[in-house]
Amino acid sequence: MINGLASGDLALILSALIILVLLLGVAFPVHELAHAAAARYLGDDTAEQLGRITLNPLAHLDPWGTLLFALTGFGWAKPVPVNHYRLRGDPRWSFALVALAGPASNLLLAVLFAALFRSFSAIAEPGFISGVAQIALFVAVQLNIFLALFNLIPVPPLDGSRLLAALLPARGQIWMDQLERYGFLILFALAATGLLGRLISAPAALLGRTMLGL
Repeated sequence: MINGLASGDLALILSALIILVLLLGVAFPVHELAHAAAARYLGDDTAEQLGRITLNPLAHLDPWGTLLFALTGFGWAKPVPVNHYRLRGDPRWSFALVALAGPASNLLLAVLFAALFRSFSAIAEPGFISGVAQIALFVAVQLNIFLALFNLIPVPPLDGSRLLAALLPARGQIWMDQLERYGFLILFALAATGLLGRLISAPAALLGRTMLGL
């Protein structure tokens, strides 16, 4: 299966691309649902009132962000609104927990799909259908790992920046707030220069192969 992709098997490559698009309809909603559910648990029902505690992809997917992710590996879903002043406890740490719920949900999905991949690979007979099924599970693992690691980058508005803001003193928080207006420009620059891919690809590949047992 993996050898088929590496050798340029057109049918398998097309299957992988179709599977990637379909999986985006799962990974993005789960990620955003996790944010909304965590916010609700910690006292802010803003996202719940807007219908964001759902797995319906239409409630979470940003059409342009999804298309760009499928084409370039860089994109976004519709952000979940959070009023951090309504969260229980220290607002900065509560906001950080809400933010980290997204990447955590993707890592849990990666673990689940990896377990299915290992189990299926142990019993599957060689063939096109079984190959496509293995590709689906393989791509699901890598996609969710990539989303988790990407969102943990400490550049606003990514989730990792919320954790960094909670760790910084008050002056650092002000600096992060000012940096946020340039966050997308920074991310586009990192993506355009290839630094973003190099930053994520090695740890994502290592973690994915460890989970998949490859």
